[in-house]
Parts: sequence; C-alpha cells; structure tokens
Amino acid sequence: MTTLVVSFPPRPRLRAGATAPAPRVAGNFAYAFSNDSLDVIREGQAAPALLPKADQVVAVLAATDVSWHRIVCPKAPPARLGVALAGVLEEALLEDTAQLHFALAPGAKGGDLVWVAATDRAWLAGEIAMLEGAGLRVDRVVPAAWPDEPASGHFAETHDGGDAGVGGLGLMLTWAHADGVACWPLQGGLARALLPQPLPADARFTATPAVAAPAERWLGSTVRVQSPAEHALQAARSLWNLRQFGLAPRHRGLNALREAGRRFRSSAWQPVRLGLTGLVAVQLIGLNVAAWQQRNALEAKRVAMTDLLHTTYPQVRAVLDAPVQMQKETDALRVAAGRPGEADFESALQAAASAWPAQQPVQMLGYENGLLTLATPGWSDVQIQSFRDALSSSGWQVEAVDERVSLRRVSAPGGRRT
Repeated sequence: MTTLVVSFPPRPRLRAGATAPAPRVAGNFAYAFSNDSLDVIREGQAAPALLPKADQVVAVLAATDVSWHRIVCPKAPPARLGVALAGVLEEALLEDTAQLHFALAPGAKGGDLVWVAATDRAWLAGEIAMLEGAGLRVDRVVPAAWPDEPASGHFAETHDGGDAGVGGLGLMLTWAHADGVACWPLQGGLARALLPQPLPADARFTATPAVAAPAERWLGSTVRVQSPAEHALQAARSLWNLRQFGLAPRHRGLNALREAGRRFRSSAWQPVRLGLTGLVAVQLIGLNVAAWQQRNALEAKRVAMTDLLHTTYPQVRAVLDAPVQMQKETDALRVAAGRPGEADFESALQAAASAWPAQQPVQMLGYENGLLTLATPGWSDVQIQSFRDALSSSGWQVEAVDERVSLRRVSAPGGRRT
C-alpha cells in the first residue's frame, strides 16, 4: 500500500521586533513517498496539485504546532466530547478554546488519564483544505512527536530565522518522553538545563544531516542521521490521528471501506490475498471438474436411453427425444392391443368407482380430452374431500364445482407424468 506523507510547514508566529507574522504564501509542501510505509523511495517539494498519488495520505504537524495536556477523559457522548474537552482544558490554556482543535489519544476512554493534543483550529483546517482542494484526501493528521516511551530526541535546524547557534546554525531539540513533548533551541543553556541528567539509558537521538555534526558535539555522543522525509515517514506510523471531532473526514462509512480496501492491498495482507486467490482457484477447478463429471454422466444416460429405444423399438431410426419417442411407441402398441391407457375413459371411470361414496347414485357423467365429469348432487363436504383424498394419492387431480366433480390424470402412480 503506497503512502504519501505531507509535512505541514510550521505555523507562522510573532517574533521579537515584529508586529505580525509573515503571511503564508500558498506554495510547495515537503513530501515523502513510500511503497511499504517503511522506506522512502521518493521525496521532494511540490505544489498540492503536483504531489504524487497514493493509497493513503498522511499529514504531519511540526512538533512546535502541537501542545500536550494530560487530563482525565470526561465521560460524555461522542457528539459532546469535543465541547467537554474544551471545558476541562479552559483553565490550562492561554488561548481561547474556541480557536483550538483538540484530539484524544488512541483508545482513550471516559474516566481514564489520557493525553490530549491541541493545535490552532483555523490554521489546521486551512492546511487540510489546501490539500483536499487539489484532489488529495487526507486520511490522517499526525504530530511529528508525541508523549511516548522510550524517550527520544530529534535535532533539526530552526525555521524562524533566529540567531545562529552551535556550529553557526540555528538548532532545535525536540524532546519526547512519557511526561510530554518539549522543543528547545540550543542557543544558551536552557536546553542543557532542562534535559534530564543523566540521560535515560534507552533514549534515542536522531538528527537531520545538516546538523548531525554540531548535534553530536553538543550532546557528547553519536546520533542517528535521519532526513526530514524519513523523520516524517516515521511519524506517519504513529497511531495518533488529529482528524477528530470538527475536523473528522466526512463520509466515514465510505472512508472506512476505502481504508479496509487499502489495508487489504498492503504487503502485510499479502499472505491472506494469496490464500484467498488459491482458495478461489481450487473452487473454480473443483466446479469445472464437477461440471465435467456431470456432463459425462448425462451423456452416459442419454446414450443408455438411446440404446434402450433402439433395442426395444428397432424400427425407430432417428432419435430426437428418446423418452418421448419411447412413450409414443408404447402407446401405439397399447392401442393396437386394445388396452386402455392410464388417462383413458375406462381408467378414469374405474378410478372414480373405486372412491365413489356408498349409497350415492351416478346421475350424469361426461368425458372429454382426458377430463371425466360426474354429477354429485347431495354430496357433503366430507364425502367430496374423501373422494379427493382417495384419488390424489393415485395420481388423479380432483376438482369440485357446482355439485360436480372432475378428475384428470396428472401422473402415474410411480410419479411419471402422462
């Protein structure tokens, strides 16, 4: 499953000596493209309309654009949970909660101690709209760093035009640990004072190529070099998704189906796909073998009926429908021998006589095209039903209308249609 990771530029902020943030110019987005969500196969910058197409699109927010708060998750219905979060965090925030967007940690439940991510609502909605306006459907929005264990630190060059720091570059350290996320410039001694000493034994440090050497000198140990694209792709594997509440994507049912389809096409599901393909192939082969066997069986029966017709009636040359032709030849022999057929007048009259109620005279009868009609004046419903039951088991259809009963041969006693 292909993945496109788009990095949102850090949100413009006021700086010392400035009266307003520089306006954002709608331009290029840094992106990383991967076939398996593990390795970057393409990266670069492009306008939204020129970004590569992928099965899923994940947007990554800079660590400085997300604040983190640990609270007890309010017990509120999903439709009111966003408002409840704003009420709980109102006293802990410097900004108006109406201007912020909140997102709960994955799997958060009411009453649990959970992390809540907060960011600027209008800015984030605008960034998402820029991508989706170009035809890209943003499936998830994830933070570049989040509270987690083991602790991790990432060194990167700053983007705010601040004073040069270590090695002549503006450096920023993002420190993520179980108690939150913090971003510190390396100029001065603030970062060194706040970074825990000694460092956790399992702490992991990465740095962009441009600042790897000064970061190692500042830290006093080696760091793993990680390009911005690789760092964004790593963040995209997070379980976090900031598209919640008011920024949740619409058509959730359709999106869920699409997400299930993308997961099914991913490499992790390849054994399942191969198994299902093999199962379908086996079923198709089995059905074809069964159909071939059925055709052979039907052909054998057809040949047997043809042979029986030729053996019994050698005068029949052309065989078109063996059962029908055999019935016609049998009927011809019966007529020649003067024997009545199962649907003839004699057979119908004999059947009626076998079930005729006692003490009931025969006043009128008629026979036409295999239908025998008898008058039944004075018959009770019980007698008519008894007459019908006695003959239906022998293959006769009985109908009673206007003090008359009619019977017609439907099938022979063995079930053969006449």
